[in-house]
Amino acid sequence: MQLIKNKTLMDDQWQFVSDDAELCSGDICVSLARWLQDKTQLLSHDGKLGVRIAPADNVADLADDLSRIQLVELDFPDFADGRLFSHAWLLRGRYGYQGEVRACGHFMPDQVFYLSRVGVDAFKPDQAEYLPKVLENLNDFSVHYQASIQN
Repeated sequence: MQLIKNKTLMDDQWQFVSDDAELCSGDICVSLARWLQDKTQLLSHDGKLGVRIAPADNVADLADDLSRIQLVELDFPDFADGRLFSHAWLLRGRYGYQGEVRACGHFMPDQVFYLSRVGVDAFKPDQAEYLPKVLENLNDFSVHYQASIQN
């Protein structure tokens, strides 16, 4: 599937590995729970590493490991939960994370501009047909009243 990163449409090179699945080769993303449980094994993995954060997860649990992780995925299970906006801000603002922060799942295309303002730089909606609308909505506003977490 494709995604949008830095306002550009591209192929997704990452694979999410569920908690009960065998690790595969290549660039992989795992849940925070699996990261915390299998960190030693994951650090010897041949490929890039990512961690998927759910709304109820505590980003502080990942803070000391952010220099080892190239991707943090924010998993939106539904439209109504805004905690992932705060997680993105914490990753960039408090913890200084410089890697990719990706929104994935059931976010609304109307939310992407605001997600980008709190540090999300990649978007993978649950349905590929949303990609053009997501890309369009990244340019919704040209004037900002408040500073963004990213320049």
